[in-house]
Amino acid sequence: MTTTDAATAYRIGMITVDCRDARALSTFWSQATGAPVVEDYGEYIALGTTPRLAFQQVPDPTPGKNRLHLDGGGGDRLAAVARLRELGATERETHAMEGFAWTIMEDPEGNVFCVGDDVEHP
Repeated sequence: MTTTDAATAYRIGMITVDCRDARALSTFWSQATGAPVVEDYGEYIALGTTPRLAFQQVPDPTPGKNRLHLDGGGGDRLAAVARLRELGATERETHAMEGFAWTIMEDPEGNVFCVGDDVEHP
């Protein structure tokens, strides 16, 4: 096994989502995260998140199940889920295990993401 030093370590600087409508999807995620648009080239729009989240308009987004999805949260999961639904997301299902719960959602283009938070122990 080899070691990785700072000069050769792979760093994730941006997550890019292929989509049908970069403007609409970046607007949804900008409102969802509170992050501003920092680059706007029409068919390619990036938000000021860390790492940067970008939306690239393509003629034929990959069909089928996402193999990569975003996991996030930010406090009150139920309130966040309700707010995201108001912005245009779809709630799919909720799961819980000891000490943690999460809700699986889809953004307006059907990209899966999860909203999680800690739950109280009985």
